[in-house]
Amino acid sequence: MASDETSNEQPGVRRQTTPGRWDGVALMPYKQADAAPFRDVTRQVLFADPNLACEWRYFEVDDGGHSTLERHAHVHAVMIHRGRGQCLVGATISDVAAGDLVFIPPMTWHQFRANAGDCLGFLCVVNAERDRPQLPGEGDLAELRASPAVADFIRTCSPPE
Repeated sequence: MASDETSNEQPGVRRQTTPGRWDGVALMPYKQADAAPFRDVTRQVLFADPNLACEWRYFEVDDGGHSTLERHAHVHAVMIHRGRGQCLVGATISDVAAGDLVFIPPMTWHQFRANAGDCLGFLCVVNAERDRPQLPGEGDLAELRASPAVADFIRTCSPPE
């Protein structure tokens, strides 16, 4: 059943202007700089219409950057759009590249990193109504760092590190 709310989206095509950029889509900071630790990440909201039950977003992690280490009660469905990097989902670190799909279950720690010399651009679908990110506490970090590979991977500081 369609919503009675008015759509905020304009019908038609929004052309890609350069890789990872589209006409009429604002390039925004990933988060407020003091809200959570991250490095060199931007965000774009591609679709956020009240008639959708989801929000479709695009994130780009610059050369050597990383997203926030966090978890949520909602799921994420991610498709790598461009570049190469790695992602942590739970206790698993995976190399990712354009075309790869990443599913992040509820309450699962996750973080994305771009390779040195590359960027990592990814499309992300989340619920339109969702909870706020949870950052790891000292106990969570100790548990994550019990794995040497995860301890080496995670970043929990904003620049400079």
